[in-house]
Amino acid sequence: MLARLIELASRRSDGTAWGTIMVFLTPALLIYLAFTAYPVVRTFYNAVHIIRPRGNDEYVGLTNFYTLFTNDALFVKAVTNTMIWAGFAPLLDVGVGLVLALALYSRVPFARFFRIAWFTPVLISYVVVGIIWMWIYNYDWGILNGILRAAGLEGWTRAWIGDPNTALWAIIFTHTWKWAGFNMVVCLAALSALPREVMEAAELDNCGWLKRFWFIMIPMIRPTLVNLLTLSLIGKMKVFDLVWIMTQGGPLWSTETVSTYVYKRAFNWSTFDLGYPSAIAVVWFVVVLVFVLALKMVFRQRDKLEY
Repeated sequence: MLARLIELASRRSDGTAWGTIMVFLTPALLIYLAFTAYPVVRTFYNAVHIIRPRGNDEYVGLTNFYTLFTNDALFVKAVTNTMIWAGFAPLLDVGVGLVLALALYSRVPFARFFRIAWFTPVLISYVVVGIIWMWIYNYDWGILNGILRAAGLEGWTRAWIGDPNTALWAIIFTHTWKWAGFNMVVCLAALSALPREVMEAAELDNCGWLKRFWFIMIPMIRPTLVNLLTLSLIGKMKVFDLVWIMTQGGPLWSTETVSTYVYKRAFNWSTFDLGYPSAIAVVWFVVVLVFVLALKMVFRQRDKLEY
């Protein structure tokens, strides 16, 4: 009854019941303002202040940004590691997912089993994935070093996440293992939606499987691949969970990312200042935004495919 009264009172001449619309939108808008919009605005405010306990905020202008760009070697290290993530991990995630999708699309034996097995890691939480792979990478009794020892490759064994030279790549591989199944499902859906007439015409023209893949399939599913790469890039630019679980940024900051560094500066260091980590967050927000826009421009498909 109340909703009906609101609808009748707010109905305009164009027939749109704005009162009813706002009744349903208001709870979601309040949640969005409280947990998304306000934290973003507050972060920009904190970035130009020193935020100390008990609300003693001190305006410092661009001092935090100046310190960040001129006197913070750890930030440079975190940015370098994050850019390695953003440069290689999306290609691995989408590339491996596409290969798995092609295997299922070509109906390899036991395809139904492999579809479930390859997608299962996506359903596992980061905590479980991190613990499993910490066991796998263990130097003394991990299965990876065990296989190498059994194969007579003792010299290749190492503490994979305890060695600064291999820790970052070990975590990137773990992340690919987890998310390749998601990209596989999306790529498989795109491949399954390809027009059958085009594929049959290519087969009649004696177009080889490799050429068919490179010159027909890839161009036709290009929007899907671009979207997957964009989503993966955004995720890698803010990667935190798996790194924190497995190494917490170590050893010797070799796996430190911008997200883990922001967390440490905000909650682990004894500076009791949220202004400086907020400045890092603001800078990285701009960097991610620029990268996403640049990626969309580079991969934008100018001519629509016709078939």
